[in-house]
Amino acid sequence: MAITAASMMVPVLFAARLEQWLFARTFLYHSIVLMLITALMAIAMSNRDLSNRSANRLMDILAGFILMPFFMAMPLSFLMPQIGFFAAYFEMVSSFTTTGASVFMPNQAVPDVIHLWRALVAWMGGFLMLVVAIAIFKPVNLGGFEVYTSSKDGVLLNQTIKRAALRDRLIRYSAVIFPLYTLLTAVLALLLILSGDRMLVAVIHAMSTLSTSGISPVGGLSGSAAGYIGEVFIFGFFIYGITRHLFFVDRNESAIKLVKRDKELNMALYLVVIIPAVLFFRHWLAASEVNQGNEFYHAISALWGSMFTVLSFLTTTGFESNGWTAARDWSGLGTTGLILMAVAVMGGGIATTAGGVKLLRVYALYKHGLREMQRLSYPHSVGGSGSRARNIRREGAYAAWIFFMLFLVSIAVGMLCLSLMGINFEDSLILSISALSNTGPLLAAASDNGVTYGAISSAGKGILCALMILGRLEALAVIAILNPNYWRK
Repeated sequence: MAITAASMMVPVLFAARLEQWLFARTFLYHSIVLMLITALMAIAMSNRDLSNRSANRLMDILAGFILMPFFMAMPLSFLMPQIGFFAAYFEMVSSFTTTGASVFMPNQAVPDVIHLWRALVAWMGGFLMLVVAIAIFKPVNLGGFEVYTSSKDGVLLNQTIKRAALRDRLIRYSAVIFPLYTLLTAVLALLLILSGDRMLVAVIHAMSTLSTSGISPVGGLSGSAAGYIGEVFIFGFFIYGITRHLFFVDRNESAIKLVKRDKELNMALYLVVIIPAVLFFRHWLAASEVNQGNEFYHAISALWGSMFTVLSFLTTTGFESNGWTAARDWSGLGTTGLILMAVAVMGGGIATTAGGVKLLRVYALYKHGLREMQRLSYPHSVGGSGSRARNIRREGAYAAWIFFMLFLVSIAVGMLCLSLMGINFEDSLILSISALSNTGPLLAAASDNGVTYGAISSAGKGILCALMILGRLEALAVIAILNPNYWRK
């Protein structure tokens, strides 16, 4: 709450620079009130001993994603009363979970300070998940780290958790990650400014890229002045949504060696090559039928647009390349929404700001399936590659399969609830996947019915809020919170 109150000073300074005094006063007053509430709560709880149990920390994170958007939505609701408070709350839940789903239309006149606040909230939410992943999820084998843990590590793991000081870890990793996270955002923003973007657009797109929220004040990259050069820079920074090793480097090994051995990064590279190739030939065949297959510029633009968009949705960011639109215009084919939904479900890397199932779990299921196919031909063969690889193929694949089934069940439940709100089957499927994978722009990219988040009822928005929070924390973490045995330990 204190960090949220302090962050409200950023739009205060921005609005004051533009001499928009109503916006500046609104955020200033809400910052002061929130800081006073925080101080009173801190005084009231100062004599209480903080628990060091992991379950309490998971409950804190869940409560934060539910309650903090309430305070974040107050200035937004005051400045734009026409949308209503619950729509403002939905907007802040979407931003804080780095989903990027917005009730605002791309052509709607929204003040720049509102866009800055949305992007800033998403940027803070991305930083929070980076810290939570390495400080809380990793010690308790959640968030994708369960794939690496073997059954023999259980006793040692429990002893490590009991000795671990969670509060100290949170502070230590925050101090390590925040400077790098801020520096990377500043570098990307500077590159986008040099590419032609105005400062506000460059900063928001940079924050949206590092947090994988996909928030844009100009309706996406199509409204950006940076063009293809800016897309190249953003494309390079998508790697931070794929691999965790660039944020968390082992002292005993260099970052380059870790990245080379990173299975998530290798799988992402395969996907970025194979899927765009399929999409490109799809557009090329359609263009050849109308005698446009020899246009070299359109072909290169279509190939780049496919590569950028696939990697963007793979990191659950949701930016669409200008070449993606050019590819559709070139071939005359519509949006391949099903492919984008499948890519978004795969998600990015563990311990990153990306959502989805996570590539490491997909890799574990792939290796398990490959091993089972080998055993059909050689039933008595022994799997190689060491004990770590065998753990991934056995216990890791088992844990990945459980999570994947929970993810599919969550999609089914979300679709059922949204269908009760009067939303048709196709749109309810897209909405459920976009919320659970934290890929808000997926709705506009995959749906042909023109449905928008603003047109959904308040009950539907409440369902989407629950799905976004569930997708951000992941089902295993929520089940751990609700499990009495977990609390006893």
